Amino acid sequence: MKVAQEGGILTEAQLIALERKKEKQEAQGEIETEHPGYLGAQDTYYVGNIKGVGRMYQQTFLDTYTKVAFAKLYDHKNAITAADFLNDKVLPFFEEYQIPLLRILTDRGTEYCGKPEYHEYELYLALEAIEHSKTKARSPQTIGNCERFHRTIQNEFYAVAFRRKMYHSIEDLQNDLDDWIAAYNEERTHSGKYCFGKTPMQTFKDSLYLAKEKMLETKFSNHQKHHNCQIKS
Repeated sequence: MKVAQEGGILTEAQLIALERKKEKQEAQGEIETEHPGYLGAQDTYYVGNIKGVGRMYQQTFLDTYTKVAFAKLYDHKNAITAADFLNDKVLPFFEEYQIPLLRILTDRGTEYCGKPEYHEYELYLALEAIEHSKTKARSPQTIGNCERFHRTIQNEFYAVAFRRKMYHSIEDLQNDLDDWIAAYNEERTHSGKYCFGKTPMQTFKDSLYLAKEKMLETKFSNHQKHHNCQIKS
């Protein structure tokens, strides 16, 4: 069935084709994003084996529209830590600003992918109604936003922090990491597609209205569908 044939409005088949194209681009690491909360990227970064502490892994999240970043350290990587990170650091932020996180892009690591009924991360996303996009299987493509962020955090935070200080626990390093992330989000300007020389948080606040407008559009669309169904019945 066609949605419309005139006035330049796309047909249903064209809309489906566009959605498939978007999914393919995301699977290959090409990211399209429309507003804050539209698409987040999550990845795992191996920090290293720290003397006296042990192995350390960083869970990373980036809002792909605004470049607002979050990071949390763990001594292992699995589905539970991936979900815990979202629950502890990421979703409370979006809830504070009263907008949803609609979709997350990850690679196909075991911490992110598994049978939905048994996998803690997949279960958590389903519980929170967050769509899960994944990079293409057996592909060298990476999540570019996170990869660039990991290079930045390695050069500007970890390389400096480990020269200056001996860390005796994950908590000690997390405290300094939190301070660096706060400065990254609130003080460091970006020249990204939507940042225009602003900080990630400034970009987030300035574009928040886009996400809220989308919420109203979705609410109206759902109301219309419900109304049409009532008429048909």
